Amino acid sequence: MGESKGPAGKLTAGKRRAACEPAEKGGFAAGCCVALLLITLCAATGGGVLWYVGRTMAQPGSASMQGASGALGGGAEDAGRQEPLFREGDTVDTVLAKMTLAEKVGQMFIVRCPEQGAAEKAAEYHLGGYILFRENFEEKTPVQAAEMVRACQAAAALPMLVGVDEEGGTVNRISGYPAFRDTPFASPQELYQAGGFDAVREDALEKCAFLEKLGVNVNFAPVCDVSTDPEDFIYKRSFGRNAAETAQYVRTVVEAMGERGMGSVLKHFPGYGNNADTHTGIAVDDRPYDSFAASDFLPFRAGIEAGADIVLVSHNIVSCMDSAYPASLSPRVHEILREDLGFTGVTVTDDLYMDGIRDFVDVEGAAVQAVLAGNDLLCCTDFEVQIPAVLAAVEQGVVPEARVDEAVRRILTLKQKLGLLG
Repeated sequence: MGESKGPAGKLTAGKRRAACEPAEKGGFAAGCCVALLLITLCAATGGGVLWYVGRTMAQPGSASMQGASGALGGGAEDAGRQEPLFREGDTVDTVLAKMTLAEKVGQMFIVRCPEQGAAEKAAEYHLGGYILFRENFEEKTPVQAAEMVRACQAAAALPMLVGVDEEGGTVNRISGYPAFRDTPFASPQELYQAGGFDAVREDALEKCAFLEKLGVNVNFAPVCDVSTDPEDFIYKRSFGRNAAETAQYVRTVVEAMGERGMGSVLKHFPGYGNNADTHTGIAVDDRPYDSFAASDFLPFRAGIEAGADIVLVSHNIVSCMDSAYPASLSPRVHEILREDLGFTGVTVTDDLYMDGIRDFVDVEGAAVQAVLAGNDLLCCTDFEVQIPAVLAAVEQGVVPEARVDEAVRRILTLKQKLGLLG
């Protein structure tokens, strides 16, 4: 994940789906395709995604959409709550059974932390988490940053995931500021050159301790992409070595993070390769499936076996898996991650604010399709638009509530594992 910038603008509709790897299986995948077709056909109207409900359609901004949005800020279903969402000893299913639909949908969003009103927004939208960027630390001391996080946690009905991209090297959101650390964390390549895997492990442990003091409980690392060409976009962020060595790097980092109780994120599934930067547009990967199975998947398998908590799915269009949709919006890519690699944890989109998505589908449609594709967490900036869009899609039958429950159950299980739910 990298920086996203600029206001959201008018976005174009996506193409119809035509997968070239083995077809999706089961009724759920078929339902996804129907919903995708409806989204695609309706987006051309110029009024945004139109939600299909039987024979009626409602545009964002209409009464039905406004009704969904209104439920977020303490509507009748929230106002009647007589007990906290979580009590000591509650199981995940107990908590899930107490939650309103708005609360469940809100939990599926880990969003860019606003510079103003973060605590209030966390409560209003029932957010599952915040991801922090440079602007959240630039003019703060460590004490002020930690207090900001504490205020958000105090305002939330359920403890929040608090994430950051502190990869080391070119992507350091916090340690680049001298007020927080004398020197920025080194890149994976620099660490290995200096001291091998022992240095990698010690750095991971030190980084966890550094983040814990600030209230961060998820680091969006390690980068699992296999890259040996310095000309690749992802090279400087990668381990810079072959698949087997990269797999050992990933295993080392994930195990160290697990020892400290820090949430880990494997990225960018199914492997970035030599693709262009999806922050600035759509990237198409035409490599054969065998190359992924033999190389790109190895670090992800190693991370999963080591107990990784989250897998982040990229916005690359990987033709051999799904030639029509970015990986983050593709049911087939998520099926491969779940069934072929055996991942049972939380999946998260790369930032839905990136141009690689914004050039493909509109803001509301991106969020809805991300849920239909199988993502549990949606990483985004436009949450005040996208949460109402997903809520309306569930209320109107486009997204099954069972899909939401599945995602929220995984999110709550992760929060429990991280010690956030007692």
